Amino acid sequence: MPTLLFRSPSDPGPRWRAALQRAVPDLEVRIWPDCGDPDEIDYALVWASPDGFLRELPNLRVVFSLGAGVDHLVGAELPSGVPLVRMVDPALTEGMVEYVVYQVLRHHRGMPTYERQQAARRWETHDQVRPGDRRIGILGLGELGGACARALAGLGFDVAGHARSERRIEGVTTFHGATALPAFLARTDILVCLLPLTPETRGILGSATLRRLPRGAVVINAARGAHVVEEDLLVALGEGHLAHAVLDAFEHEPLASDHPFWRHPRITVTPHIASLTNPETGARHVAEGIRRDRSGEPLLHVVDLDRGY
Repeated sequence: MPTLLFRSPSDPGPRWRAALQRAVPDLEVRIWPDCGDPDEIDYALVWASPDGFLRELPNLRVVFSLGAGVDHLVGAELPSGVPLVRMVDPALTEGMVEYVVYQVLRHHRGMPTYERQQAARRWETHDQVRPGDRRIGILGLGELGGACARALAGLGFDVAGHARSERRIEGVTTFHGATALPAFLARTDILVCLLPLTPETRGILGSATLRRLPRGAVVINAARGAHVVEEDLLVALGEGHLAHAVLDAFEHEPLASDHPFWRHPRITVTPHIASLTNPETGARHVAEGIRRDRSGEPLLHVVDLDRGY
C-alpha cells in the first residue's frame, strides 16, 4: 500500500485526504505532523518544506506541489534526486482566468474611478474604450499565462505576451527574450504578471520595468510577491506614472496590518486568492502522477530544477 504525506499551513487536510483516497483507493494518506514511520512515506503533497522535513523521508519517490508555483520547494528543501511535480489542474487554471479577466475588466471599464465618485456622491460619466483599443500584456506565458491571454483575446482585447522563449498563441502577439521586453512593455496599458519566481524574475516589477510602461498603466500581480519591488511601486503610483496596482501575493504573508499597501487609495489587495487548488480536481492530478510512478511511466509536469519551473 503506497503512503502519501500531506502538509500545508492553510489547505484542509481532511478534505484532501478524502479526495485522494477516492482517486487512489489503496492510498494511505497521513497528515502532518502525524506522519508515522518516515521510512513508509512514498509520496508527499506539500505547499512548502520550511524546516526541511522532506529530507527526513528516506524512501520518498515523488514530491507534488500543492500550487502551480514551485519556488517554495526548489532549492535546499528538496531531497536530491527526488522529482518535483507542479500542480496542473483545470480548476486552478479556471480560477486564475476568472481573477485576471475580472481585474482587467474592472480597470478597462474604469470601476475604481466610479467607486471613488460614489464615495464623493459625484455623478459623472467617462468615455468608454473599446476592448480592441485596450492593450493587455501578459508577462509569462506558461499554463496560466497562456490561458489568460487566450481568454482576454477572446473578449476582443489587444493582447500581447512575453516569455523567456518563443511561444505562439492564436490571436496573441508574442515577444520573447530580454531584448524584446522594452517593446512589449511600451505597448502595454494593463500589465498582468504570471511569471514563475526565479533568480532572473525576482524584482522584475521594479522601476526599470514600471517606467517603460505608458503613463497611466495598471499593474496586476497574480504571481509571487517577490516579483514586486515595493518601494519602486509606491513611487510609481505616487508620481502618477501608474494609475493602479492589483496585488494578490506578497513577499511576507500574511501582509502586516500596518503595511502601507492596505491604506493606499490606488492599490487593491487580495489575500493570495487569485486561484486556490481544488481538492477534488487536484487529487486527480496527484492520482495520475502516482499511477505513472507505480507503473514505471514517465511523470508529467516535472519541474526543471535548473530553470526553477
